Amino acid sequence: MKLPVRLALLLTVIAATACAPGTSGGSSSGGDEKSGTLRVWLFQEVGNQPKEKVVDAVVAGFEKAHAGTDVTVEYIPVETRAQRVKAAFNDPGSAPDVIEYGNTDTAGYVADGGLADVTAEFGAWDEAKDTDPTARRSVTVAGKVYGAPFFVGARALYYRTDLFDDLGLEPPRSLAELAATARKIRAAEPGLYGLVVGGAYTYGALPFLWAHGGELTDLDSAASRAGIEAYTDLFGDDNCPAAKCAGMGGNDTVTAFAAGKAGMAIGGDFSHAAVEAGAVKGTYAVVPLPGVAPGSIAPAFAGGNNIGVLKSTSHRTLAVDLMKRLASKATQRELFEAMGFLPTFTDVRAEAAASEPFVKPFVETLEAGAQFVPVSPGWAEIDAGAVLPTMFQEIVSGRKGVAAAADDAAAEIGSAL
Repeated sequence: MKLPVRLALLLTVIAATACAPGTSGGSSSGGDEKSGTLRVWLFQEVGNQPKEKVVDAVVAGFEKAHAGTDVTVEYIPVETRAQRVKAAFNDPGSAPDVIEYGNTDTAGYVADGGLADVTAEFGAWDEAKDTDPTARRSVTVAGKVYGAPFFVGARALYYRTDLFDDLGLEPPRSLAELAATARKIRAAEPGLYGLVVGGAYTYGALPFLWAHGGELTDLDSAASRAGIEAYTDLFGDDNCPAAKCAGMGGNDTVTAFAAGKAGMAIGGDFSHAAVEAGAVKGTYAVVPLPGVAPGSIAPAFAGGNNIGVLKSTSHRTLAVDLMKRLASKATQRELFEAMGFLPTFTDVRAEAAASEPFVKPFVETLEAGAQFVPVSPGWAEIDAGAVLPTMFQEIVSGRKGVAAAADDAAAEIGSAL
């Protein structure tokens, strides 16, 4: 996977920010206690039980290896992580020792002074040598490592094979065909969404922007507006009514598809377990989300999560060991089997792709050329401020036209970056 060349220009921004004083009041305690309680914050998933089972096994092994320790794990909503983590950075007394965080958050968390530099420990970790280079970049700021990659992710198109067979439909080969297919499904089955979309589903919307040649740093361009319009046109009574869909996030759309309420959905490899546990088990398939040209693949967001140690921890050695155990090859194998999370280790991912056919469309999507958000601490502000969801929701609600909403969002993004 290659990031857009323009992002290389932003690395100097990261370097400068990483060297600046952190804004949080938290700092390392200076201690390194070898016993006691470690607190862990992980993300709540759709269908979280399989993840909990894997994590519980890791925690049991950790506690057995370190006498006098115990670990408490809290699963926090992804949507409210910004507020929770910012509060933790500013209040070390209530902060966790180890956290799961999105790869788009790395630069901002480093700038806030919240994450511990684990460059030496990561470099000495034997398994680290097999880390995917892109995943490694997701934990690296100004040459220093601030965590361990946990999984990589991409999104593709889930569709109902039974419904497609009944209606004589074929998987769409372009975004225009996708929209037309969605409307055919809705017309034939008014109780279903054709393609379930969400006004708060940023990473489901971005492929439409990128497929049309748009850029997050240039939302007011003609190409970006075309991509925004292609996505927001899907909100309507002929596909996914705005009154119901404008507030949906990614988890909401996956939940709707898994429950049999939609003909298609844009979901991640990490959504596989939830869909398998739903009403559509055995009656769906996945293909890459198509691009503008027939047969092309829309650029997907190169997503994924990492595991990091907070700078304020008073159990640094223990926290680093727990980080490595949670992000280890063994755990990533287990999480792939339990949740469908794509491993960050190249050898483990190859094993996964060979063993499970469902991985193929996601790997194809990544290999076709994934994109990323601007590598800047400012992205955390953009994300927390819901700049993109607000833009989409203003358009689908009719409060603003595409041009006005895009212009306003472009101004906010420009200011933040």
